[in-house]
Amino acid sequence: MFSRMKEDIDAVMERDPAVRSRLEVYFLYPSFKAIRAYRRARKWYLKGHFFIARWISQSAARRTGIEIHPGAKIGRKLFIDHGSGVVIGETSEIGDNCTIYQGVTLGGTGKDTGKRHPTLGNNVMIGSGAKVLGPFTVGDNSKIAANAVVLKEVPPNSTAVGVPARVVIRDGVKVENDLDQVNIPDPVLQQLNDLQEEVDRLSEMLKLK
Repeated sequence: MFSRMKEDIDAVMERDPAVRSRLEVYFLYPSFKAIRAYRRARKWYLKGHFFIARWISQSAARRTGIEIHPGAKIGRKLFIDHGSGVVIGETSEIGDNCTIYQGVTLGGTGKDTGKRHPTLGNNVMIGSGAKVLGPFTVGDNSKIAANAVVLKEVPPNSTAVGVPARVVIRDGVKVENDLDQVNIPDPVLQQLNDLQEEVDRLSEMLKLK
């Protein structure tokens, strides 16, 4: 237990340049408190004491603003930076050395049963406000940009951006895409153009009659 606690503190010390001491992490960091509460709740969950497990996790959510379901599987040295608004669903799986920023949701779409939430590989970074929704995998060493909405698998060693997210870098090489985040067709304008074309076609037919 103490070795795992030390690892959790080490994760903060290694990745947060604002931290000054281990005591600061232990007493003041809500993300550390949320992860410690998760690890306690997880033990009760695995023993089948689901009410106690949820009581611990929900109490931690009220104190920290970070909701981690005790059914989630979390590896070593997870770092949740700031953390307010983070939600990690029941069937989520998180590998080792992952970093999650505030406002992130590892959630479901409501369309799946059983495995409903995403799996993160090792060394994955999820930017603030990103939503990763569904039972797919975000591969090792990948990054999800802030406010991205990820709805399908992300390969290892990739960077995904946008709504919906798409891979823009893979294995250090820029991926060519037909669209960018600025020059995206306006779906409403496209519909209006289609309607105008139909009106023009019908008008021509009436003239012929």
